[in-house]
Amino acid sequence: MEKQINYYSCKLAYEMDPSDLYTSLEEGQKIIVIDTRKPSGFEAEHIPGAINIPHRDMNEETTWGLDKKLQYVTYCDGIGCNASTKGALQLAKLGFRVRELIGGIQWWKFDGYPTTGTDAEHNTVKIECAC
Repeated sequence: MEKQINYYSCKLAYEMDPSDLYTSLEEGQKIIVIDTRKPSGFEAEHIPGAINIPHRDMNEETTWGLDKKLQYVTYCDGIGCNASTKGALQLAKLGFRVRELIGGIQWWKFDGYPTTGTDAEHNTVKIECAC
């Protein structure tokens, strides 16, 4: 039982779902959202306020202006994409506090949260998952 508790506690320390991220941002918590996809994906659609640092480009130089005291949340397309995991790993290696957004932008939109960009969906109704 203790192994399970430790596993789930650790998992929650490194992941965040769209609802928790949205609430945290609405409450004004100091969270920086990073879209780890290619610039073309970011330009087409992204979470409002997110910055784009593709995981392949993350290094000391591309992250030099980021405050390592803040909390970072990485995301990508969704469950079929691992760019957010690669980005979270790279940021952790660089000394950042980072969590990964479960389900990426796909689940963000599924939960009814708005996006911005050239192909953005401006959702206004929040859909609750019955999971």
